[in-house]
Amino acid sequence: MSGHRLSRLSCWQWLLLLALVAFPVLALATPAAPQMPMLPDVNVGKIGSQPVSLPLQTLLLMTAITLLPSMLLVLTAFTRIIIVLGLLRQALGTGQTPSNQILLGLALFLTAMVMMPVWEKSWSTGMAPYLDGQIDFQTAWTLTTQPLRAFMLAQVRDTDLMTFAGLAGHGTYASPDAIPFPVLVASFVTSELKTAFEIGFLIFIPFLIIDLVVASVLMSMGMMMLSPMIISAPFKILLFVLVDGWVLVVGTLAASFNAV
Repeated sequence: MSGHRLSRLSCWQWLLLLALVAFPVLALATPAAPQMPMLPDVNVGKIGSQPVSLPLQTLLLMTAITLLPSMLLVLTAFTRIIIVLGLLRQALGTGQTPSNQILLGLALFLTAMVMMPVWEKSWSTGMAPYLDGQIDFQTAWTLTTQPLRAFMLAQVRDTDLMTFAGLAGHGTYASPDAIPFPVLVASFVTSELKTAFEIGFLIFIPFLIIDLVVASVLMSMGMMMLSPMIISAPFKILLFVLVDGWVLVVGTLAASFNAV
């Protein structure tokens, strides 16, 4: 009985050993599956004479999208508008009213109105012909940026331009097209800051007069412990409403930009 069990166990062992030996042999004898052909490299566009792959173009596009807020700040009329609106709110003494969201929304739409002729000209002269295949990318880039450069040059002060030209190690420029783009942007931003603070100073004057008058009246009445801001705030708001201040400020801002 024990010999029968031993012979049966030996048979199972031999079968297992045979399977372990035969499986690699059969695997090696099986014809290899046909390999899938590799996808070809897609090259769209060139930098100089070198082709740019599609993943690299996607990376460059995503990087450009992240830079759009910064471009909005330094290449458009947004800087001057938002600074003047912020100074106006401070001159009124209303704290956070209007809120930052309202001021940003008003500044964005006013910027769009001011910059719309520039954007339309850039699209019609540069981007539209390029998308229609009429011009190459280099020509489209030049024609697209020319209206924007002309707008910035119309707002730049000569002193600011010469200051940054000296910092860059340049002398005088033969033509506006010869001005490097970084020099133009830096000069434009500083010019916009100066203009915005000039407009803000003019806005502050009437409200400052109201504060001085209220403070003098309170001092003469011996009410030195009472804050003049509490008394002057309603008068400043009333004056601003009576002269239709928002329309006046917005119209002045829109008219303060030099036409191209």
